[in-house]
Amino acid sequence: MESPLAHSIMDRAVKRGLLSYELIDLRQYGTGKHHQIDDYQYGGGSGMVMMCEPMAQCIEELSLKREYDEIIFMTPDGERYSQAMANGLSLKKNIMLIAGHYKGLDERIREKYVTKEISIGDYVLSGGELPAAVVIDSIGRLIPGVLNDETSALSDSFQDGLLSPPVYTRPSDWRGHKVPEVLLSGHEAKIEEWRQKQAEDRTHSRRPDLLEG
Repeated sequence: MESPLAHSIMDRAVKRGLLSYELIDLRQYGTGKHHQIDDYQYGGGSGMVMMCEPMAQCIEELSLKREYDEIIFMTPDGERYSQAMANGLSLKKNIMLIAGHYKGLDERIREKYVTKEISIGDYVLSGGELPAAVVIDSIGRLIPGVLNDETSALSDSFQDGLLSPPVYTRPSDWRGHKVPEVLLSGHEAKIEEWRQKQAEDRTHSRRPDLLEG
């Protein structure tokens, strides 16, 4: 978890005091000399389950320090993550992210403490650490002042329900491949019209599901 948060935009956001995070090792709440946090599941079956008491102690201790707007469990059977969800979460003050591991988290913890469950896609990873890092990054970049150009986040893919249009930079002619003339015209209205059309066409061809309804 430390690596993706210690570089680039997230690192600068932390150093500027725009974002702060606290990483918690659940094993400090584990039981016995091995600090156990998982056990076999009732009813049999493969895979270990994260135990109730270590997680409950962790959540309750952290909740004494600050009030959380959301306690989020990263899980494949959660709600599919979206830009709209990131926008909403970026307005929250304090968020707790629980990175699942092993076979999952005891259902009683989910029922008692968790306020939202999120999946970053229809696939399974070894743990919830990478999905949690994805959520932190997607939220952090939306916080005012984190990005140098605040309009940059507003023009990202999915912000208006469409994919972003193609982008180009110098040279205008690269190995015979030229930048569309309209982008060199300086005509802002025509450029915006071109970008809108390109975004619609790209979304229609690559992600038609975004246009449903």
